[in-house]
Amino acid sequence: MTRPATHIWRLLKWGRTMGRHGALRGIERDPNTPPPVKRMARLARLGTFPPRVPDYAGAFQEIGPAAIKLGQTLATRPDLVGEDAARNLLSLQDSLPPVPFSEIEAAISASFDQPVDTMFASIDPDPVGAASIAQVHRAVTTEGRQVAVKVLRPGIREKFARDIQTYEWAAAHVEAMGGEASRLRPRLTIANFKRWTNRELDLRREAASASELAESMRGIAGYRIPSVDWDRTNGRVMTVEWVDGVKISNTEELIRRGHDLPELASRLVLAFLNQAISAGFFHADMHQGNLFVEDDGTIVAIDFGIMGRIDRRARQWLAEILYGLTTGNYRRVAEIHFEAQYVPSYHSVDEFATALRAVGEPMRGKPVSELSVGQMLDSLFAITRDFDMQTQPHLLLLQKTMVMVEGIATQLNPKINMWDVSAPYVRSWIRDELGPEAAIADRIRTDTETLLRIPDLVRRIEDRFPPKGGAPEPPPLPDIELMWERRREPRRGWIGYAVSALAGAGLAAAAMTLGWIG
Repeated sequence: MTRPATHIWRLLKWGRTMGRHGALRGIERDPNTPPPVKRMARLARLGTFPPRVPDYAGAFQEIGPAAIKLGQTLATRPDLVGEDAARNLLSLQDSLPPVPFSEIEAAISASFDQPVDTMFASIDPDPVGAASIAQVHRAVTTEGRQVAVKVLRPGIREKFARDIQTYEWAAAHVEAMGGEASRLRPRLTIANFKRWTNRELDLRREAASASELAESMRGIAGYRIPSVDWDRTNGRVMTVEWVDGVKISNTEELIRRGHDLPELASRLVLAFLNQAISAGFFHADMHQGNLFVEDDGTIVAIDFGIMGRIDRRARQWLAEILYGLTTGNYRRVAEIHFEAQYVPSYHSVDEFATALRAVGEPMRGKPVSELSVGQMLDSLFAITRDFDMQTQPHLLLLQKTMVMVEGIATQLNPKINMWDVSAPYVRSWIRDELGPEAAIADRIRTDTETLLRIPDLVRRIEDRFPPKGGAPEPPPLPDIELMWERRREPRRGWIGYAVSALAGAGLAAAAMTLGWIG
């Protein structure tokens, strides 16, 4: 078990790095920051010379691989870190200097327990990409097929495990401070981050995700997933077909090759809606570097380490919320939030509908280029505070992906209206899935399944499994002993004061890293 002093030491190092990049300034300005944390933030940045404009992305990049992934997660949480920090973190590049090819070759050979040349005729020693978790090399199989080989960085699993332990420890202490920190649930945020990261660190899971997504998108024209070479894939190595295409961010080259950019933008949005609403399983790392356009106009997605999943009931709520916002039916959107138990029942549905109208009406009928995303987010997060809405971590990946898709679609077609593109698809899905015929068929199927389960249902006590509304059962959280609950002999003299100051500085860094960097 890692000692508190070790966590504090790590947090102090990270806090100093954040201080040098000006990323502690927001702690002192945020009205939700407890006064003791503000004082400790000033202590943590003593002796640094921060820039005028904070560089949150640069700080996370310097701290290391786990921090890069954490920063990308926090980029979806302006409610936690503030709008400016979230916008800056969106620019965080998941890239590091490559591992020497000799180490990569040794890792491939060790993971398969055979020489590399028995599987690959050649591997380009220069990687096509080097990220925080793995790097990718172009290769040719012994059968002559062009492939991409993704290999985990040696020792990366162990490093992530150490850092995440400290994130969990820090989140527990920040949440225990109560107030806004308790409502935002940083411990659950870290629990979900840990689950997503562990999934990325097992390349078999990524390969399985690619296979599952390819199956669910098989009937969608103009969007595909590269095939997996299962004979050359294991937990540390993944091999997929090589994709020849133009990065979707290279609009000049797309135009030169005759592609219809507005059509590509609409198709990308609809592909995402198909994944999220129809399949309930979506590519949650849909940034520009992971999307290519082939010569025939097909969009090809790569890198399936981060995937999102939404159950059927939540998808129904999501579809109705999107449709309600596009049609201006704010009353129905408000009712869904209460049905899903996102908003406590002691609030007024009508008041919540009015608050949603104040956010939704300025957006309707306008292209993205005319909208102030910052103002919209500020308004939405003000609503969550005013109506005591707890953060829903199971929807964080969906939110992150929606922001990514909107950004790419806007780059391809600055005049695109996301609501207009989404409305026909959502309307059709609601008609097919929630209409009278679908409701009757669903009821028959559900009742039949219930009858077949009667013997098992009799043996179960249903009141042990109360309904949880729209949020799935949260993952188990680690049992972490808080520093101020530890039983210890009182410290005397300057040593006690020094230890107390060190602990306080560590907690300040924890708060900075996990909740008050905006």
